[in-house]
Amino acid sequence: MTLTPEDKTIILDSIRDIPDFPKPGIIFKDITTMLNNPKALTTLMDHLTERYLGYDLDFIAGIDARGFIFGSILADRLGVGFVPVRKKGKLPYTTVAEKYSLEYGFDEVEIHIDAFGENGCCTTGDPSKVLLIDDLIATGGTAKAAANLIDKVGAKCVEACFIMELGFLKGREGFNAPVYSVLEID
Repeated sequence: MTLTPEDKTIILDSIRDIPDFPKPGIIFKDITTMLNNPKALTTLMDHLTERYLGYDLDFIAGIDARGFIFGSILADRLGVGFVPVRKKGKLPYTTVAEKYSLEYGFDEVEIHIDAFGENGCCTTGDPSKVLLIDDLIATGGTAKAAANLIDKVGAKCVEACFIMELGFLKGREGFNAPVYSVLEID
């Protein structure tokens, strides 16, 4: 399913721009205004549900923290499990971690070692099919680390999905899975 121009406008118009946040020169894309807009959120989630119905997914993995929102809604709609990809030190059980570069330094994300079943496999014994989701991709560092985590535990990241992509194609390099963005923003 392709979004109609009207649907794209509904979603895009519901996202608030916050200039100079978190630092001067950055325009922050605030999705909280989309979350409290039932028409925009439903339009987005209907589109994602239709897109992923035929993927035969086992899990949705959402990146901390806004990916949790979209991922859990979509997982519920598709009748699959949801797995949080968290910042280091937030998960209580044995984890697998992946470091990634920031502008100045490094950060790290984690998942539970058994998040997608034993050795990353669902009940059929095949690698679990996982959709990775987050609100925004810019440079792709966090998302690439999360996709690597999925592979590390033996599951398969079948696609990485983002509500918005800043600087179309710039953050896609180095992904082992296809990348889909609902909205492309310059």
